[in-house]
Amino acid sequence: MASVPVSKSMSLLSKLAWKKHLAGGLAFAVAVSAIAPADLSARGLIRDAETESLIRDYAKPIFRVAGLGQQNIRIHIVNDRNFNAFVVDGRNMFIHSETLKQSKTPNQLIGVIAHETGHIAGGHLSRLRRTIAKAQSASLMLQILGIAAFVAGAATGGAAGGSAGAAVMSGGQSLTQRAVLAYQRAEESAADQAAVRYLNATKQSSRGMLETFSYFVDQGFASLKYVDPYVQSHPMPQQRIIQLRELARRSPYYDKADNQDWAFRHELMRAKLSGFLESPRTVYTKYPPSDKSMPARYARAVVLFRREKNLKAFQREIDQLIRMDPGNPYFYELKGQFLLEAGQASRAVPPLRNAVKLAPNSGLIRILLAHALLTANQPRLIDEAVTQLRRAIVRENTSPEGYRLLAMAYGRKGLTGQASLASAYQYLYQGKLKFAKEQAKRAQTKFREGTPNWIKADDILKFQPPKLR
Repeated sequence: MASVPVSKSMSLLSKLAWKKHLAGGLAFAVAVSAIAPADLSARGLIRDAETESLIRDYAKPIFRVAGLGQQNIRIHIVNDRNFNAFVVDGRNMFIHSETLKQSKTPNQLIGVIAHETGHIAGGHLSRLRRTIAKAQSASLMLQILGIAAFVAGAATGGAAGGSAGAAVMSGGQSLTQRAVLAYQRAEESAADQAAVRYLNATKQSSRGMLETFSYFVDQGFASLKYVDPYVQSHPMPQQRIIQLRELARRSPYYDKADNQDWAFRHELMRAKLSGFLESPRTVYTKYPPSDKSMPARYARAVVLFRREKNLKAFQREIDQLIRMDPGNPYFYELKGQFLLEAGQASRAVPPLRNAVKLAPNSGLIRILLAHALLTANQPRLIDEAVTQLRRAIVRENTSPEGYRLLAMAYGRKGLTGQASLASAYQYLYQGKLKFAKEQAKRAQTKFREGTPNWIKADDILKFQPPKLR
């Protein structure tokens, strides 16, 4: 598990117009649910193979019934202590780590995913942009009239004219705000309704979604009690809960229990996140030593190494977990990761090989294994590292770390052209375009013109980052 800093020029962000008012979200907060790019970069994205695999399993049936099964929508985890989720376009959904930790059941988190899917399937963000443009046009006309009135008042020396002009300009700004927020309230309700339809279509309960939104009422009702409902981006809590409760309870699946395998994996995920993101005191309060369950052992194992640097105690705990469930790839992954971080790369290789064998579709685990293979600094392991990285990059094709390691491996094999090309991709996805082009130019001299690698280098040389509006 890693917290990844976000570069403004990574492929994830280079195509997104980051504006707070364009992000649809689920929160009952006064402001629209969104994060500015600087905030997101500071907090970072969390990459974790186990968590991402579970979320994909949750989302897949929802995306399918929403007609988005072929859209390759990616769900990203934001390292943030606020309970929230949002979308910024039709291809990327963001969920805060706190939402994962606080969701006590799979159904609660699935309800969040279903709601955000409603925003994507409904095309709410593109229509919101058009609404903003129309509202701004109307506001602009009012502001022009206001300026004219203000100037006329000043020219005649009349205070009343100037006051009228100021009032008209203020009214124009208010019109824009209210028009956009009214649109968003309607779309939030539409996303709620769509979410319930998706849950019904997949024969899942809407109870978790209702529980999640009720949580928002408990957290934020007092601060919204005296707020003007016409300057809210989301429906007022009471109204929204009543509407959602009626929809949810009409479902024939309202009382259906969660998939038990998902429920168990969900608890393991929450425990792991707790171990990585919360203080030892909090972890030991949630998962005391008297608790011998697998999730509790998992959380404590993370704390033992990550926070307490007690490698021996960690190994005892993780080995016990592996004995309890030898088919869990993420126990082997964690063991390998911490051995690698402890400077024992050679010992990290066997558990990471097991992890790859049990989770062959995880590019993240393959990259971690390759890191251990290269750090072990044994020439006989270089070819294996290259194989793992080339397979990993098929799925993690924008990973700077994957390309960095691949450049290192090719360099050790004396393949300077391929090493330079891999470095070019590394810099490209780190947002360092100048360095990317320097490496691409160097790589091109090592390949015959027109060959696949020459063309790849040429594509980087001709690349121009899209302009954000």
